[in-house]
Amino acid sequence: MTVAFWCVFIACLLPILTAGVGGYYRGKQFGKADNKHPRAQYAQLEGAGARAYAAQQNAWEALPVFTAAVLIAHLAGVDAAKSAIAAEVFIVARVLYPIFYITNKDALRSLMFMVGFGACISLFVMAA
Repeated sequence: MTVAFWCVFIACLLPILTAGVGGYYRGKQFGKADNKHPRAQYAQLEGAGARAYAAQQNAWEALPVFTAAVLIAHLAGVDAAKSAIAAEVFIVARVLYPIFYITNKDALRSLMFMVGFGACISLFVMAA
């Protein structure tokens, strides 16, 4: 399996890991997680908990774009070393993204979003 494919696997784990952080904040704010109505409880989160939930949602939203970019680059025959660099840049950006989001560092969060999105665009451009 290529490095870029391993990065897709890691990208699949990021929303799940971020959900764990959100669960921590739900427990901290509410005393326990409401498993019968989790979305209603998430909607009531404030501060870092609300930002953790938003970061999780964004991780789910970024996943199909990155997955498509990696697959298209692979199918187009892009050099594996070049696609690996773009994929690794995406992963680093997407690991930092929720950290900056939860700690309320909005400019750095936005920068990481743009870096990650740029990595996806570069994969599409390499495939062209």
